[in-house]
Amino acid sequence: MGNLENKYNVSRETIDKLKTYEGSLKEWQNKFNLVSKSSLENAWIRHFCDSVQLIKYIPETARVVFDFGSGAGFPGMVLAVLLAEKMPKTHINLVESIKKKTLYLNAVKEMLQLNNVTIINERIEKIKKTTADVITSRAMCNLSDLLGYAYPFTHKNTIMIFPKGRTFQTEIEEAQKKWVFNYKIETNETNEEGKILIINKLSPCKGVK
Repeated sequence: MGNLENKYNVSRETIDKLKTYEGSLKEWQNKFNLVSKSSLENAWIRHFCDSVQLIKYIPETARVVFDFGSGAGFPGMVLAVLLAEKMPKTHINLVESIKKKTLYLNAVKEMLQLNNVTIINERIEKIKKTTADVITSRAMCNLSDLLGYAYPFTHKNTIMIFPKGRTFQTEIEEAQKKWVFNYKIETNETNEEGKILIINKLSPCKGVK
């Protein structure tokens, strides 16, 4: 992905925060199984850069962002670090049902002194349905189910940013059996087999409950 400072126009201070975050991930991994062991060795590319690339799809007008199934904070917490510098009026909500992962997310929030992020330890279907300008999610579930979780949080201009793996085309076709939506397929700069789906104008298919 090259030099993040130049590629995404972020400060050295922000890069340093992400590096501090990376260090904490490796430390906490010894206590909690936050990410797969195979990905930890190359965490900067596999998790951090993979999350950073999504920032370019978030419009400057966005004020409320939700990240579903945040896990160890990818992409949500990484985006929070970037948004704090680039779009300080934007607030991001990280939704994660596993307690130990939210303990880690809260530790990262405090460590990096982020005021633009709220961490919600609850299942998505149980939280208050607040409309979002942007919804992100990475490796949580198949696209059709993901759209089901997202729909109650959408308004007419909500943008959904979902990185997907090699089965992305099959997932789109399955989702179209239940949902109507516009989408674009963007290149994933860290995963040749994967793509980034940019979705909007979401609604259920007629007759589908």
